Amino acid sequence: MRVVIDAGLARVPRFDPGSGMTRLDNQRISRASATQRAGRAGRLEPGVCYRLWSEAQHDQLAAYGAAEILQADLAGLALQLARWGVTPAQLVWLDIPPAAAYAQAQDLLVRLEALSYQPGQLPALMPHGQAMAELPAHPRIAHLLLRGHALGLGELACDVAALLGERDILRGGGADLHSRLTLLAGSERAARGAQGGVQRAKQLARQYRGYLRGAANSPVSDPDHPRWLGALLALAYPDRVAQQRRAGGAEYRLANGRAALFAEADALMKQPWLVIADLGSRQGQREERIYLAAEFDPALFDSVLAEQVITLDQIDWDEREGVFRAERQRKAGELIISREPLIGLDEAARSHALLALVRRKGLELLPWTPELRQWQARVALLRNLDVDKNATSEWPDLSDAQLLATLENWLMPYLGKVTRLSHFGQLDLSSILRNLLPWPLPQQLEAQAPQTIQVPSGSNIRIDYNEQPPVLSVRLQELFGLSDTPRIASGRQVLKLHLLSPARRPVQVTQDLANFWRSTYIDVKKDLKGRYPKLSRNVHQLAYA
Repeated sequence: MRVVIDAGLARVPRFDPGSGMTRLDNQRISRASATQRAGRAGRLEPGVCYRLWSEAQHDQLAAYGAAEILQADLAGLALQLARWGVTPAQLVWLDIPPAAAYAQAQDLLVRLEALSYQPGQLPALMPHGQAMAELPAHPRIAHLLLRGHALGLGELACDVAALLGERDILRGGGADLHSRLTLLAGSERAARGAQGGVQRAKQLARQYRGYLRGAANSPVSDPDHPRWLGALLALAYPDRVAQQRRAGGAEYRLANGRAALFAEADALMKQPWLVIADLGSRQGQREERIYLAAEFDPALFDSVLAEQVITLDQIDWDEREGVFRAERQRKAGELIISREPLIGLDEAARSHALLALVRRKGLELLPWTPELRQWQARVALLRNLDVDKNATSEWPDLSDAQLLATLENWLMPYLGKVTRLSHFGQLDLSSILRNLLPWPLPQQLEAQAPQTIQVPSGSNIRIDYNEQPPVLSVRLQELFGLSDTPRIASGRQVLKLHLLSPARRPVQVTQDLANFWRSTYIDVKKDLKGRYPKLSRNVHQLAYA
């Protein structure tokens, strides 16, 4: 090879702690990688490397690529550190393992029964985890081998582990892992170019068999049944058991809550349940793509996979029907295996379901009125004035955020008769909230943050407390004779004046009325004189004019 054409890109695997999956991203290579690629052209004799980017772009490349530990699956590392009895904080690193990826790795090891975890304590290595750490395989594969051997499925487990440890030996043959097993068993002839992969997989399977010793602890009665392929995969990938969203469709929902789909038609799309061994996505792809999977029998959740199942009572509000739905669900991760209705739902459970609905939908689900929102803003104003000065206040926090956080305290006692969505509108929300103000705060509220204020014309003008600072919208001529901006809250809060024309159109906004009379009013008067002659005759009332 004497010529290298370098596009300057590399497909780099990146581990996503949020999904527990590795995805391929296209990214620019580093300068060090570019130098290494150029060296290939001169490996045997002088050669040429053509780089498809400019020298200026080359200077902007990173000097070196990111360390693998910063973007890799850390399950193997977490298992070995647990075996040593240390944490990452106790070691010196060139690059510290990312905390999120390491925590996700520990969570996986707990699911694989390698670690036990108690709140407030460091994860402890279990005997099964010790056995996993002694196998030269990823913790998922080690768990598959050990549990498969215990079930009397050691031969199958070694073959499956070998296939998962090699590159796909059947390119373009669909996603079904069973067809790879058939090829590995010699039942079919490998395609040209695949023989090497088959031989490597067979050799790896023999190595795995050498690690498994002793008799099976609790062998299954039908080890040759095809469902055990899915069972073994589910042992290694409990988070990738998947349920079809729609019969015959390409999209599946995984136990980890993610979605994955077949990029093209596949025979496995006939199966309502799968276990996905290999999936991933590239930059720009929204869903994960399924590359390798096997059919799965959900009846296994009643036997060898029973530890993956949780049972919980789900009480929720059916928003479409406007009624309660109460059922007992058996779940594997985010997947519902079965459900049955709950009979005799008690009032407390129903109330908690209603509170969950309010938290999900927000306080607007309750019968607010504009007047009640003004009342809430008035309380908030007085509380904030106190907090700004003293850091504390006798006025309670009645903000939406605090109300949502304390629904059990103030709303739950009134939900006994709410059985349908329309019943929320029958709540006396004003009385419920006003009861949260202890005496004598209601009287102080009217004095410190009045709903209206009297202006020189004799009118009582409503204050808008939803604005900060509170706004008084008043016609200009109604303020003739008033020298300073009105204040509330014992003089602590200056109102913002929205000065209006006789037609109630805005002409000026100010918080300094005295300065307005001295300076700006002259220009405003000229503007209004031609349009409102009666107004111009009244200006003689003003000493400022």
